Amino acid sequence: MKANFVLSLVLASGLLITSYDSISETTAKSTPKTLTTAENKAALKKWEASPDGIQFKNWEASPAGKKVHAGAAKIRKFVRSNANMQGIVTSLSLPEGSRLGYGLMVKIDREDYILSLGQLSKAELAQLKSLKVNDKIVIRSRFVSKAPKYAYPIVNGDYLEKDSKVVYKRVAKGGC
Repeated sequence: MKANFVLSLVLASGLLITSYDSISETTAKSTPKTLTTAENKAALKKWEASPDGIQFKNWEASPAGKKVHAGAAKIRKFVRSNANMQGIVTSLSLPEGSRLGYGLMVKIDREDYILSLGQLSKAELAQLKSLKVNDKIVIRSRFVSKAPKYAYPIVNGDYLEKDSKVVYKRVAKGGC
């Protein structure tokens, strides 16, 4: 009886180790290769020469592009440190044709921004519906982006607070 138990334990251990090795090999093979600095620079040069890259460069040099870049630069130190930014809600909807999910228009330090919150659950949306135009809010973000389609920098909202109460907090998905 003891011999059967030990034999089955040894077999089970062998199967687990074999299974683990095959999973490890699959994971190692599916990990994307990171590009070197030279490869990154070459890919950027190739994109800049493409029609999309040329159009983006032209937009960056235009007055509208410069205005968006200046607005993004104005809040860069807050975004990098994930610090609180004081904002005022100026509109409860995004500009027409926006494809950023749910969002608001806000004024931070006398500049207009798109505050993008992405796709929301019903509970998150219900909390945000309490916001009104001219409400003073606290915003935290880790990312600000720019796109030629929009006349404003896009702040990806991670955290919103109104009257010292959390109205929205982005839940981290995936990762370690």
